[in-house]
Amino acid sequence: MNLLVPPGVYTPQDDTALLTEALDTVPLREGTRVLDIGTGSGALALEAARRGGRVTAVDVSRRAVLATRLNAALAGVRVRAVRGDLLSPVAGESFDLIMANPPYVPDPDGARRPRGAARAWDAGHDGRLILDRICREAPGLLRPDGTLLLVHSVLSDPDRTLEHLRSAGLRAEVADRRWVAFGPVLRSRHGWLRERGLLSHDDDKEELVVIRAQR
Repeated sequence: MNLLVPPGVYTPQDDTALLTEALDTVPLREGTRVLDIGTGSGALALEAARRGGRVTAVDVSRRAVLATRLNAALAGVRVRAVRGDLLSPVAGESFDLIMANPPYVPDPDGARRPRGAARAWDAGHDGRLILDRICREAPGLLRPDGTLLLVHSVLSDPDRTLEHLRSAGLRAEVADRRWVAFGPVLRSRHGWLRERGLLSHDDDKEELVVIRAQR
């Protein structure tokens, strides 16, 4: 997929590809209501729109929202892209499918709020700054039989994600897994993650998981 990705906007990577593959397993009919949380350049939103979804894409970054609108126009698909903090722009709405590739990298400076481009990956000391909010808020926006697809690293505790989603009344499971090479952010934090017991000295890959939950 050829996308325009301006500076400061998350470039689609292995987690995007893994979530796109998961999207292929969800039947989309014309007019299916889809929400893409943290859309970045709009890669997932565009894919869902191509398949007939009626897509809303949300991002806290102005650049990401503008990039998504431009990429949708260039691709000839309709995507409603709005700026806001996670689910606040769609309060009161409901969706058949919610997708999220949120920030999930543990941050040694987790006490501070991430700024700029780092908002696309930094997620607090335990990597769950945004994940826990999605687990709390997204189930309430799912229609009956609606599906949530969520990708993140095992460094951010998938069992906790499953527990939260099941507590919210959803059927949740790990639908896919993939080992990927460290990117520059994880390479720069390898020593700190090793000290926390999350990595060994020889680790040079992280495992990503796609969690699928259904109402």
